Amino acid sequence: MPALTALLTAALAAGALAGTIPPRIGTTDKGTASLTQVRNPHFVRHGPLALAKAYQKYGAPLPEDLKVAVANIVQKRTTGSVVTTPQQYDVEYLTPVSIGTPAQTLNLDVDTGSSDLWVFSSETPKSEVSGQTVYTPNKSSTAEKLAGATWEITYGDGSSSSGDVYMDKVTVGGLTVSAQAVEAAKQVSDEFTSDSQNDGLLGLAFSTINTVQPTRQKTFFDNAKSALNSPIFTADLKAGKPGHYNFGYIDTGAYTGSITYTPVDNSQGFWMFTSSGYAIGSASFQSTSIEGIADTGTTLLLLPDSVVTAYYKQVSGAKYDSSQGGYVFPCSITLPNFVVGIGSTRITVPAKYINYAPIDSTGRTCFGGVQSDSGIGFAIYGDIALKAAFVVFDGGKTQLGWASKTLS
Repeated sequence: MPALTALLTAALAAGALAGTIPPRIGTTDKGTASLTQVRNPHFVRHGPLALAKAYQKYGAPLPEDLKVAVANIVQKRTTGSVVTTPQQYDVEYLTPVSIGTPAQTLNLDVDTGSSDLWVFSSETPKSEVSGQTVYTPNKSSTAEKLAGATWEITYGDGSSSSGDVYMDKVTVGGLTVSAQAVEAAKQVSDEFTSDSQNDGLLGLAFSTINTVQPTRQKTFFDNAKSALNSPIFTADLKAGKPGHYNFGYIDTGAYTGSITYTPVDNSQGFWMFTSSGYAIGSASFQSTSIEGIADTGTTLLLLPDSVVTAYYKQVSGAKYDSSQGGYVFPCSITLPNFVVGIGSTRITVPAKYINYAPIDSTGRTCFGGVQSDSGIGFAIYGDIALKAAFVVFDGGKTQLGWASKTLS
C-alpha cells in the first residue's frame, strides 16, 4: 500500500479538486466577457473529501477524524470500490480557456481562492499526465519564456505542483490578455494527475498571493481590468445546470432586488469580508460578525464551530461522525435553510444545497454541506453558499456585492 500522504493526495484529486465550479466560454461585447458553466459528468462527490480539500488548500492540518475518514476512502478506492453520487446532485464544472497562437484549449478550474494560472504542459512528465490536455509552448507563436521565473504550489499534506513560466496570449469568454503569465507544470503530484478532467487552474484572488518567483505575476483578471467597461467580474453559479461568470458588467436580469456591497479586506490576498450574522430555518437572525472569504474553489460552506453546532441541533438525527470527519444526518430528513447576513441583506441557502451527498451506496446517511472551519482561521463561503446568490467581485472598489436570485 502507498504511504498515507500519497493516498490522501490521490483521494483529494478524485473527490475534492473536482468540487470547484468554473464556467465555459460564452460570448462578449468589447470590454465585457461572459462565461457559461458546463458540467463534467465524470465527477463523483464525496463529503469528507470536499471538507479535506478546504483544509489542504489553506495549509491547515486535517483533524485526526477527518484524516482517518479520507484514508479509509482511499483504501476503498485502491481496491476499486468508490461511492457513486446520485445524479440529482451537482457535478464538477470546467472552463475552456484558449492559450497561445493558434489557440490551445484547456479546461481549467476557476478559483477565487488562489492567484495562479497554471496548466499541465508538454514539460509535465508523461507518467504524471492521465488524460489531461497539455499546453505546448513551442506550438505557440506568441509564447515567450519568462527567463529565470519559477512557481511552486505546496499543499498542507506536502503535495505540490511546480514548473516554469511563459508569457502568452490567453482568451477567456472572448476576453483576451495578450501577455499573460502561464505557469507550465514540470511536476504535478498524484492529486492532480488523478483528476483527469482538470487541465489546470485559473486563479482569481488578488495578485499578491501569486506564487511566481522571483517576481509575482498578475492574475488574468488584474491584467484584463483596464480593458473592461468596469473592473469587476460576477459569479452566477447554478445548482444542477450551467451558470455564468461575467467580466466587466453586471447582468441586471441575473438577480432580484438590489445588490448589497460589503468591504473586502485583501491583506491576505483573498476576497475576505465580514458577514453580519446568520439565521437557521425560521429562527430569528443572530447578529454576529463572521469573517470569511468568497471562494469558488471550495465546495462546502465552512463556518465557526458554534454556528455549525447550532445548525445541526435543529436537524433530527444529525451527529458528528468521527469516521467521516464531519456532521452527517439521515438523508430522509428535511433540513432547515441557512441564512447568511450581508449587512442588512439576507441570502438564503436552501436546505437542498446543504444535503451534500450520501456517505455510502445505501443512501441512508448524508454528509452535510455546512461544516466546521476549525483550524483554517476564517470561514469559507464556498459554492454551497455562492450558488444561492449573485455575487459581484469588485476589483475597483475592493468590495463584494451580494444579491438574491431565482434559484433552481
